Amino acid sequence: MNTPIRIAIVDDHPLFREGVARSLGEIGGFELVGEGASAEDAERLVRANAPDILMLDISMPGGGLNALASILSAVPEQKIVMLTVSETNADVAQALKAGARGYVLKGVGSKSLAEILRDVANGQSYVSPTLSARLLSDLLQPTGRKPDPLSQLTGREAEILRLVAEGLSNKEVAARLSLQEKTVKHHMTRVLAKLNVRNRTEAALLMHEAKDRQ
Repeated sequence: MNTPIRIAIVDDHPLFREGVARSLGEIGGFELVGEGASAEDAERLVRANAPDILMLDISMPGGGLNALASILSAVPEQKIVMLTVSETNADVAQALKAGARGYVLKGVGSKSLAEILRDVANGQSYVSPTLSARLLSDLLQPTGRKPDPLSQLTGREAEILRLVAEGLSNKEVAARLSLQEKTVKHHMTRVLAKLNVRNRTEAALLMHEAKDRQ
C-alpha cells in the first residue's frame, strides 16, 4: 500500500477547508495532518507537523504570501501550493518567485486537485493554465528597459546575498541569520540560478553593481 500524502490546509473559511479535506479523503491517498486559518497557523503547522504539502490561501489574517515567504526562508524544502481565488498577475508572480510549487484557483475540481497534489509531491510544479498563459504573455511584452536581475530574489535571498557580498562564508551567514548552513547553501543555489551566474563571486559583483547604480 502506498504511503498517503500528508497535507495541511490553511484557509480562513472553515467550510472550504472541510470541503477540501472531505473531497481528498473520499478520493484516497491523502492524510490531513493539520488545519489553520492564518499565517501564524501555517507556520505553526509546518513546525509541528511537517506536512508533505501545505495548501495556503492568499487572503487570510497575516497574508498567505507573507506566510509563504516566511516558511520557505526557514524550511526551503517545504512544498507549498497556493489555493486561492486571486487571479492577479502580481500575486501569481510573487508566489512563484517566493518558491510556491503550485498556484491553483479555487474553482478546480476535486479530482484535478488530487492529481495536482500528487504531481507536486513527486517534485513537479503547477500553475493554472489560464494564469500561466497570461503571465507568459506579459513577460513577452516589451518593457523598453532592461529588468534588474536582483528583483527576482526573495527578501531572504537578497539578505543572504548582501552578506555574501560582504565576504561572509555560508557558515558565517548562517550564524548571523540564525539559520542552518545547509539552508544558506540551498538559498545560494537558488540565487545563482535566478541571476544566471556561475558562482558566488559573480553574484556578489552583481550586488555591488546594483549598489553603485543606487
